Amino acid sequence: MPVPVRYTPSVEQPEPDEAETFAAIIDTMKTISATTFKDEGRAIRAVHAKAHALLDGTLTVLGLPPELAQGLFATPATYAAKVRVSTSPGDLLDDHISTPRGLAIKVLGVTGEQLSGNAGDATQDFLLVDGPAFLAPTPKAFLGSLKLLAATTDRAEGLKRAFSATARGIETVLEAIGQKSSTLTGLGGHKLTNPLGETYYSQVPIRYGDYIAKVSAVPVSADITALTDARVDLSGKPDGLREALTGHFAHDGGEWEIRVQLCTDLETMPIEDASKVWPEDEAPYVAVARLTLPPQSSWDAEKAGEDDGVAFAPWHGLVAHQPLGGVMRARRSVYGALQTERSTRSGCPFSEAA
Repeated sequence: MPVPVRYTPSVEQPEPDEAETFAAIIDTMKTISATTFKDEGRAIRAVHAKAHALLDGTLTVLGLPPELAQGLFATPATYAAKVRVSTSPGDLLDDHISTPRGLAIKVLGVTGEQLSGNAGDATQDFLLVDGPAFLAPTPKAFLGSLKLLAATTDRAEGLKRAFSATARGIETVLEAIGQKSSTLTGLGGHKLTNPLGETYYSQVPIRYGDYIAKVSAVPVSADITALTDARVDLSGKPDGLREALTGHFAHDGGEWEIRVQLCTDLETMPIEDASKVWPEDEAPYVAVARLTLPPQSSWDAEKAGEDDGVAFAPWHGLVAHQPLGGVMRARRSVYGALQTERSTRSGCPFSEAA
């Protein structure tokens, strides 16, 4: 097995004008938030605004060899966890406008030094999306895409739905010839499939104790793997994905493996290029924990209220799992600013123990 790269602060190489880029991202995100606040009459997230499920479960850490027994995963244990399933836009759209899906995991009751600003917390968040790499290599490149998304917020939903159908068609053709467009998928070209069957990725790296890794969540129980590529009937159902998940968890649960991919080569597995898929033939994803979600009510009035009072962020967590790279550095200031704004508008402080 290749020797994993050891973490040192020098693996990060910030750009000289990052602060200006981060400020521009915050301003653009706040434009989205202001638009949706006007439309919805309440404060919602600037990204991944629409939740399809909020779930309670457990995360069980496996017995692991030394290079994998790091941080949260150092010792076999079982933790309570909260899981949020969402789609990526900052406005609440009809599910026919099909965009990337997110899986946010908040592990509760963890021990160890927390990242700056979270000293009173005992949580570890992992924010995952159903694609192995981010849509842009750097925060500056992402800013261009973000401005396009901001420009389409509050535009006619009928036009978005028509564009989404066209984008799905083009994406299907690209995938048939072995290609894929993250831009088309992000703008509405995602397949109309069940979110529970997807494999989710951190897309960008984190510190993994002494090492560096990306994280994934992979469905492993038969009741969940059966939903991989399973089409959801959205006929007359603007919230059809939520209904599909509600129907599933009313009777069934599911299990996912949490896997990590250790960085073994900084050239082929760069820290600062978030758009780069790390080659699995050089470093495969390896299971470190199991996420179990039992049957339950996945969405109702109580869960909707709880969703408004909980925040997920990459920088909620342990120093041992510090986010790395420009996109993650941007998220630190961006998520903090937007969560403060959402809390102020809603008059509802967030609870890490929610």
